[in-house]
This record gives sequence, structure tokens and C-alpha cells, in this order.
Amino acid sequence: MRQNRGLGCGCLGCGGGTLVVLALLGALAWFVVIKPARDFIAGWQPPQTQTQTPGRPQTPGQPSTGSAQTALTRSEIEKFVRVRRDVRTALGSSFTGLQQVWTDVQGGQTPNILQALNVLRQAGGSIGAARTAQSAALTREGLSPERYAAIRAGVNRALGLPNVDFARAAESLQRGQLPDLSSTVQSASAQESALIAPFRSELTATAAAGLLGL
Repeated sequence: MRQNRGLGCGCLGCGGGTLVVLALLGALAWFVVIKPARDFIAGWQPPQTQTQTPGRPQTPGQPSTGSAQTALTRSEIEKFVRVRRDVRTALGSSFTGLQQVWTDVQGGQTPNILQALNVLRQAGGSIGAARTAQSAALTREGLSPERYAAIRAGVNRALGLPNVDFARAAESLQRGQLPDLSSTVQSASAQESALIAPFRSELTATAAAGLLGL
């Protein structure tokens, strides 16, 4: 007597049905998660950094390459503000979508991977324009990308904001790693808080650009 097939058993057999499901999940992961991350990284071309020889004084026009532990200065905050203005302008209407996600992050909501990738897709070609504007502004202001990132982290601490970076999240996904999208806020030093105080309003208004590593 012919036995009835169990649940999930079709013309390919029980194992075949499982393979079909796994294939569909793999395709979904590729098109929804992995491919958008790879496309984003492909168009994400960081500006070239200039290294400084240890022990040699910095010459005029050479980017500042202070480490992440180097204390921030008033001059650096002013430079950061000017760079952020150029980035905000280059992002155009894409900044509105970033601002909405950033509002959720400020409210304590930790973004998930799909939210991060959706933001990257919506930003589209604006990311390239903003990246170009940032590169030109960093050169003009004499800041290295590494030092700019350190200043951004200090500014976020002083503003009481998390240091969420969807660009790094996309890089982690491309490497097959689970990204860190924690919205934990780190404490700022008294000096950092005092330095950003005169610029708090503008820095808060442009903070959403940090979601793209800008």
C-alpha cells in the first residue's frame, strides 16, 4: 500500500523540498542583504590618505593625522563644522530619509540590518556626491579621514549621540560578518562638551550624515 508523503514532501522528495526552501532563502539574502552591501561598497571610494613620517613636523597643507586618543581642539571642531556643511549640501533631499532614521536612533532604537541597507539604497547616487564633497573639504581643511572620524566620534559623545555608522555595517556584511549597530552612547569629557557648545545646534542638525560615515 502506498504511503502518504509527509509535510514538505513533493515531486523532489522530502529533502528536495528543503533544498528549494534553502535556495529561496539564499536568493533572498543575496538580493536583500549581500548584493546591496556589495554595491554600496563598490561605489564607496574613500579619499586617499597621506601618512606622516614619525618624528617629522607637519608641513602646511598636509592633513592632520592625530590619533583617536588625541584631544580635540577648537580649530578641529570648526573644520569639522565646515566639512559637514558641504556634506549636508551634497546629500540634498537624501538627507531627509537619513534624518528620520537618525531620529529613531536618538530615541534609543537600535537599527537593524534591513533598515541600514534601505537607507543606503535610498541615498543612492547622493552618497557619491557627498563623498566627493567630503574628500574635497578634508583636503581644504587639512584633515585626514582618520582624524575626521575621531573628531566625529568626539562630537557624537559631546552631543550625547551614538556613533552608528552604516558604511562600516555594509563593510562587515561584505566580509560575511554581523555588523555592530549598537546605539549605546559613550560619555564625553568636559573638554569635548565645552568645545562643541558654540556649535551644538548646527552639529545636531547635521549629525544624521554620520549614518553614512560622513
